[in-house]
Amino acid sequence: MERPVPDVRAGELLVRVVAAGVNRPDIMQRMGKYPPPPGASDIPGLEVAGEVVDTRAPGRFGPGDRVCALVAGGGYAEYCAVPVEQCLPLPSGMSLHHAAAVPETFFTVWTNLFERGALTRGESVLVHGGASGIGTTAIQLARAFGATVAATAGSAARCRACVELGAARAIDYKTEDFVAAVRAWTAGRGVDVVLDIIGGEYLPRNIECLATGGRLVQIGLIGGSKAAIDLRAVLQKRLTLTGSTLRPRSPAEKGAIARQLEAQVWPLFASGNVRPIVHAEYPLDRAADAHRDLESGAVFGKVVLVVE
Repeated sequence: MERPVPDVRAGELLVRVVAAGVNRPDIMQRMGKYPPPPGASDIPGLEVAGEVVDTRAPGRFGPGDRVCALVAGGGYAEYCAVPVEQCLPLPSGMSLHHAAAVPETFFTVWTNLFERGALTRGESVLVHGGASGIGTTAIQLARAFGATVAATAGSAARCRACVELGAARAIDYKTEDFVAAVRAWTAGRGVDVVLDIIGGEYLPRNIECLATGGRLVQIGLIGGSKAAIDLRAVLQKRLTLTGSTLRPRSPAEKGAIARQLEAQVWPLFASGNVRPIVHAEYPLDRAADAHRDLESGAVFGKVVLVVE
């Protein structure tokens, strides 16, 4: 499909896209379940890496600079217009292909796990979907900032991969009851934070997993948006139930997250303590195959589309 090169508005950069990350919201958009916010491109793609070719935002970035960026849409293309606040310099030593796998998951995990979930050093966290892009990011960041991580995954091999990435305990949700596993792992105390992409029937079980003063952070609804819970546990254990979406937020809000990432996480990329996990790369004209791969449940980490 041919489209004009996007117009660059005030406060934006035009980026020649070298690679774009593939994420589950792209699949949901394709299925008509996650429309782009008003004013955003209807082309899928929420993260890109490439080279600045034009700017209407004089200042930090100029033509020729290599950047990665979070976008509200339009990533599956040769060119993408990006609010300058949502752009970041390429992490030191990182390829553009790998940098394209960074923005969506790292923005999401940072704002939810550390801001909304208030995870701190010495605490414990249960990460659902440990083999996903979100999961592999959350395992690494939680570990890097001194937390202890348990993760759920759907096979023994995927559990082993989560442990290799830094999880202290990996739970095969197909063969184990994750509530019982968390109780045993924490000697009955429960975890301080649960980061959940599932929702649905996981909600009451997540509440069972939480320690007194624990926080449940809901960032996905793969298992459904409705569930019944016994609120007595929320009161008795003084729990916090929270969650958020990223895509509809303003450039200023996303820019605030970007600055935190550059200050707190970019040095971890440079040291090698954290890295994007890229499972597979596909050329842009095979985006359908990339979606099928992600939907198969066999991906560990991220899938990337390569434009050039």
